[in-house]
Amino acid sequence: MRTADETNGITLLGSNKTKYPDNYSPEVLETFVNKHQENDYFVKFNCPEFTSLCPITGQPDFASIYISYIPDVKMVESKSLKLYLFSYRNHGDFHEDCVNTIMKDLVKLMDPRYIEVWGKFTPRGGISIDPYCNYGRKGTKYEQLAWDRLAHHDMYPEKIDNR
Repeated sequence: MRTADETNGITLLGSNKTKYPDNYSPEVLETFVNKHQENDYFVKFNCPEFTSLCPITGQPDFASIYISYIPDVKMVESKSLKLYLFSYRNHGDFHEDCVNTIMKDLVKLMDPRYIEVWGKFTPRGGISIDPYCNYGRKGTKYEQLAWDRLAHHDMYPEKIDNR
């Protein structure tokens, strides 16, 4: 995983020589410095075209992945995140593992104050799986925020017709 001071060192943004990884590649992730470290604010990414493979059958799984985080010093660069999420295309893992691995990789990369990742996978075999995970920095108010959001994240379950 690459990091950068300010915008120096970001290698993917603006490059017309993008190489798409063909398997799970956390090393493509890049960061830049948060210019508003004095503020608490959410950054949200929506990836409606996430794909991975079932580790047993090899069949494709499709999902919308939602990533929300409160940055501290480092922020993830969006093109590198896109390439990272794309790298799951040929990666075999269960839905729950994909979502937790994404979160852990981003925690390792950025050390955010708070982060949550929610996968809304399309149904297969008549059932959908929507894993949710989060992290709040230990010993801070964000640890309590993580517990509160985990305990209340799905208070209003979806209707079957709004996927």
